[in-house]
Amino acid sequence: MPGYILAIDQGTTGSTAVVLSPEATILGKANREFPQHYPKAGWVEHDLAEIWASVTASIAAALEAASVEPKDCLAIGITNQRETTVLWDRKTGEAIHKAIVWQDRRTAPTCKRLKDEGLEPRYRERTGLVLDPYFSGTKIGWILDAVDGARARAEAGELAFGTIDSWLVWKLSGGAAHVTDATNASRTLLYDIRAGRWDEELSGPLGVPLALLPEVRSCAEVYAKTAGVPGLPDGVPIAGMAGDQQAALFGQTCYELGDAKCTYGTGAFLLQNVGESFVASEHGLVTTIAWRLGGKTVYALEGSSFIAGAAVQWLRDGLGLIASAAEIEAKAREVESAGDVVFVPALAGLGAPHWDPDARGLICGLSRDTTAAHLCRATLDGIAFQIADLVQAMNADVSRGGGRGLSRLRVDGGAAQNDLLMQFQCDILGVPVDRPANIETTALGAAYLAGLGAGVFADLGAIQKAHRVDKTFDPAMAPGDREREMRRWRRAVARTRSDLGAG
Repeated sequence: MPGYILAIDQGTTGSTAVVLSPEATILGKANREFPQHYPKAGWVEHDLAEIWASVTASIAAALEAASVEPKDCLAIGITNQRETTVLWDRKTGEAIHKAIVWQDRRTAPTCKRLKDEGLEPRYRERTGLVLDPYFSGTKIGWILDAVDGARARAEAGELAFGTIDSWLVWKLSGGAAHVTDATNASRTLLYDIRAGRWDEELSGPLGVPLALLPEVRSCAEVYAKTAGVPGLPDGVPIAGMAGDQQAALFGQTCYELGDAKCTYGTGAFLLQNVGESFVASEHGLVTTIAWRLGGKTVYALEGSSFIAGAAVQWLRDGLGLIASAAEIEAKAREVESAGDVVFVPALAGLGAPHWDPDARGLICGLSRDTTAAHLCRATLDGIAFQIADLVQAMNADVSRGGGRGLSRLRVDGGAAQNDLLMQFQCDILGVPVDRPANIETTALGAAYLAGLGAGVFADLGAIQKAHRVDKTFDPAMAPGDREREMRRWRRAVARTRSDLGAG
């Protein structure tokens, strides 16, 4: 089949466009970064005009790199930073406030109040989530209270809410569609993932009018067609959509029960396919929708570490220990190990399985012998230790239901290119780690879904045939050493709540 699929991966720090052939070969890709805005400590915002500029620029550059014609685009797939929250005017399309990013912690007091009111069990049971500032619902309420007249306008149906996927479909279609998919809906604290609907008993305590919310659709169907998009013809079907981590799970072809992947980006995100039955976590994870296709919903257990690649950026921008993120592996290899140094990268609180928004980052074990290389190595180790915590919790949840623990992990994302990090991840988990030939699996997942939605791919089997593993890392650490390393890590995590931290 002639033509190509265009995938838009709108991430936390940049937008990536990928051009994929109908044979699942990447023909071209491009990334454009955009600024981060930090108006107060713990607050993170994005300017939507800057995001849109990065999206259109990445599309133009990817099409040029692929040497394809805009008119030959068969379908567009979207994947996105998930919980980042946008409210806009339905008539003008203008945002009423900067987007509040998933990392933002300003609604921690709201989450505490709701917990104190005894509401968390309701949210856990229906949404699979915990009450944490990470998710969208409390962000929506904050904007409605902070912007003059916004609440009245929302109740009157004049405003629209969306995560970035919804906003992108709105922009790409010239305002013709206000939709989201089941995966993004499942990250809002407003959506009953068992019943498959927005829930007024969830939205009410958060102060979110149902009139704000988009229509929830499957992950592969035609939602709308392009209209007035710079560099693209009108009429291209927008046919696939999933939140970034679910798209990566799909792009890694984790279609079988028990398949799991970890994506290393700004944060690190572990997801495991648990099939068509809702599995409630008792060990600090969340249950989420992996995808919805053909009327069937597949669920996943998920654990999120808020800081992964962002810790490397902090070494570069905050401490000046490295000139670029790519330098960290070479610097870390200057020493055989981190020695006694442990870095807990709780720079935005701790996510799963701890869910402690007040935790703060901690570096311990310093001595006169400590060098920049030790700090670099401890940073990579800290990223891997966080994933080990998540795997331990996931194994406990899965085994409770009679399943088996993780036997293999598929990895992707920018930091997955770091061989030193991947080997330590493999060692500390004690299971093989597979890195695919193409680590752009988030964008691939969006492209695969769009291909299914537009009829370019016949079924999942056609996608699986195209998946290739580039390298497998096998564990080399002795079990005793592994347990000793984990004990040091756990002691350090416990200290993130000491008097030196948040108290």
